Amino acid sequence: MARIRAVLRRTGGQEQPVAGNVQARGDLTIDFDGLQVYKKGQPVNLTPTEFNLLAVLFRHPGRVYSRLQLLDAALGEAYQGYERSIDTHISNLRRKIEADPAAPRYILTVYGMGYKFNDV
Repeated sequence: MARIRAVLRRTGGQEQPVAGNVQARGDLTIDFDGLQVYKKGQPVNLTPTEFNLLAVLFRHPGRVYSRLQLLDAALGEAYQGYERSIDTHISNLRRKIEADPAAPRYILTVYGMGYKFNDV
């Protein structure tokens, strides 16, 4: 954790590979191997689905994903649920990682298309 904080402090929170399979953007740091997310150095408890959604969006900032693409990536193609259920997962994820979920900074809605991770 000290290494992550030191790198974030030196880079001003910009995207940097930290150590192993860890990346940081803005206030968020994701350890892909440890399946852990940190916001300002503090761990964030996410469900496996929320982590998978965030990982997909985080790896390709700026790319717009449809709801169906996110469902396939997070839950697999065998998932037979309602496509709009992804909205609830995104809402829960925003509540956990955003400073103000009503005005999201990281996960943005692209009207009529889906969602994207803002390249902060």
